[in-house]
Amino acid sequence: MLNGQRVGILGTGTMGRALGMGLVRSGTLSADAISGTVKHAHELESVQAQVDFTVSLDNDAVASGADVLLLCTKPRTAPTLLAALAESGALSHDPLVISICAGVSTTALETACFDKARVIRAMPNTPCQIGEGMTVVAPGVRATEADLDAALTIFRPLGRALRLDEEHMNTVTGLSGSGPAFVYVIIEALSEGGVMMGLPRSVATELAAQTVKGAARMVLETGRHPAALKDDVTTPAGCTISALLSLEDGRLRSVLARGVQEAARSAAGLGGES
Repeated sequence: MLNGQRVGILGTGTMGRALGMGLVRSGTLSADAISGTVKHAHELESVQAQVDFTVSLDNDAVASGADVLLLCTKPRTAPTLLAALAESGALSHDPLVISICAGVSTTALETACFDKARVIRAMPNTPCQIGEGMTVVAPGVRATEADLDAALTIFRPLGRALRLDEEHMNTVTGLSGSGPAFVYVIIEALSEGGVMMGLPRSVATELAAQTVKGAARMVLETGRHPAALKDDVTTPAGCTISALLSLEDGRLRSVLARGVQEAARSAAGLGGES
């Protein structure tokens, strides 16, 4: 789907690097078909050492040479950067713009480009770095089905990818975007419980992490409801039901759900939009 096309990455930070290297690692594109930028000169050497593709400070050059432009900057700077590129003529060849900027609507990005850009909004997460990410994409008004196919071609090698309407994107940000941090806290807490009961920390962490990984794969690969899988583990008068009641006393379920809700509300304001 991306044969012969060039990809430019504006903002080669953690996610920009993950996306670029994921495209190379999966064979979707060669390294010489990708170029990226960083904002500050002092970042250039360290970032270049981490990726196989060329990185520079020149947003105009990267944008003007790209068929697909991945916008990976901080949310509040994204519309301003696109407007500057549109003003300079760097977008005159009408590249597909894929933004991973949380809280920035396709309308805001299209307006910055004088309503002439093909924009897709995407929300990947950090496990994309190891090919286990979750990405959701939503099209702007000028994006075509071919554009959506191109976006999914970029993100699928990095894990799972699906399409949703844009109205859900802030919630996606709160759930799968912020979610890895919530899961790390859970893994840390499980590990601490093991240490408290006498396990070496390295062993407790490995047990906790593999348990979370295995449980997640059970949900994805069996297609069964998490509650049904939980019941499989919860034998009558056993240790699991006793522990689950303690977790319910601590309102774990409610606290996690509220965390997603709060992250989604916060994401809605990151782009400076009402």
